[in-house]
Amino acid sequence: MLQTSATIVLVLMSLSILICFTRVLKGPTLSDRVVALDTIGINLIGFIGIIMIIQETVAYAEVILVIAILAFIGTIALAKFIEGGVVLDRDRR
Repeated sequence: MLQTSATIVLVLMSLSILICFTRVLKGPTLSDRVVALDTIGINLIGFIGIIMIIQETVAYAEVILVIAILAFIGTIALAKFIEGGVVLDRDRR
């Protein structure tokens, strides 16, 4: 029962990632693309979590942490770029 439920969830999450990827490509604004990329990162974290449940292992826990950190940093950098147009502030004195 758990195996079939997990397989159904993986298929639905794959469809969700595909839909978000099309939003990244076609998104009318930069904000839509940022939200879609962040959602892809969250879906990947869940996807790997379900795979960990199926395989009954914690071997991918580090992968989840790395994806979460990269998604967070990417979202912050793009939000800062949208806000001011500059990602890295440099003091020119």
